[in-house]
Amino acid sequence: MSWVRIWVHLVFSTKNGEHYLNSHEIRVRLFEHIKQNALEKDIRIESVNGYQDHVHCLISLGKDQTISNVAKLIKGESSFWINQQRLIHNKFAWQDDYWAVGVSESHLDAVRNYIYSQEEHHKKKTFTEEVNEFMEKYGWALIKATN
Repeated sequence: MSWVRIWVHLVFSTKNGEHYLNSHEIRVRLFEHIKQNALEKDIRIESVNGYQDHVHCLISLGKDQTISNVAKLIKGESSFWINQQRLIHNKFAWQDDYWAVGVSESHLDAVRNYIYSQEEHHKKKTFTEEVNEFMEKYGWALIKATN
């Protein structure tokens, strides 16, 4: 029997950075749905949270799972569900791209705390500002500010 534990911090945003997730109630319903749907698809989500325009997930990949496939399953189904439930007035969509990094076991608590503190965290810094800081820190291309 294979044993695999690969932790991934997955982040994805709403299409064009729209603040579709602008109410606490919408976010709570969405995050609960994402967790429930993940269980049904054998995706182990340890933590999920976000703010007005993005979602963070701490995921433990299974032996046959890829980051790309897991991101596609979570984003595709949740987008469909948001539109089906009419949680927002416009047609909802996620941005095509996502951000994912590996997390070591020794950093799990820090990542969990960071994910759960999103609302407080983004009172000080926008998602775009934060992404640009990560992009600069890791030498990736900067994105254009959308908010």
